[in-house]
Amino acid sequence: MSTTISESANPWRFFALALGISWFFWIWVIRFDWNVWKFPAILLGAFGLFGPAIAEIILINSHHDKEQWRDYWQRVFDIKRIGNRWHLVIWVLFPALNAVAILLSVLAGSSLPGFETAKILLSESWRIFPFVIFILLFGPLPEELGWRGYALDALQAKYNALVSSLILGVIWALWHVPLFFMKGTFQHDQLRFGTVNFWTYIIGPVIISVLFTWIYNNTGRSTLSAILFHFMINLTAELLPLNDQGRVYSLALITVLTIMVVIICGPKTLVRQRNR
Repeated sequence: MSTTISESANPWRFFALALGISWFFWIWVIRFDWNVWKFPAILLGAFGLFGPAIAEIILINSHHDKEQWRDYWQRVFDIKRIGNRWHLVIWVLFPALNAVAILLSVLAGSSLPGFETAKILLSESWRIFPFVIFILLFGPLPEELGWRGYALDALQAKYNALVSSLILGVIWALWHVPLFFMKGTFQHDQLRFGTVNFWTYIIGPVIISVLFTWIYNNTGRSTLSAILFHFMINLTAELLPLNDQGRVYSLALITVLTIMVVIICGPKTLVRQRNR
């Protein structure tokens, strides 16, 4: 698989920078026990989300490689890399998984979620656009500019696709841990550190990272595909929320799907032979 990320690109340097930058901003919110939605914590929380993007910019700039920059931005904006089949995967996969997880939890005795966010958006349609922009900017865009935009190619220059995915997934999960200690975050207020929900949340990125690589490698290394897939994961979590039982079912479904992808496509590239 061709790539302009050089063999000398160091994913570990990127990970150290990404975690260091994000955690530098977040540690003050934790240290002073601020609510992340209040000033100045809201600024520090937002700046921390851009750690992966800032790390990527620093590292690519350090190489002064114009071709690498051109390739980087093409992968961010070139929607033609994503074929119709992969658009279907990106936009439908997680809504379908969450719907099945909700159904399974209801059949097991849980009540249906209230779908409060969806109801608000349907009743007050003017909120839809700012809500979508918020979901995009606070997670998918700044994270994927670094995780898949830079780190994945650097890893795949040294390891196979499956190993690269798992390494990236572990770091990605680790990056989220401070959020469990920041008042006002979903992780702190609802999931709670050390609970079953904590572990399903932390294990999730490790497994889902394989699906990201599967989509990324099959769409010509499209960073845009990763941004959109991450966006749909977060949007689905808001519109089709899962209870504790639903999260366990969802993780089980994602795990089964991921194993199937690895078996069918192979761990080397996660691209089927006939598509190479």
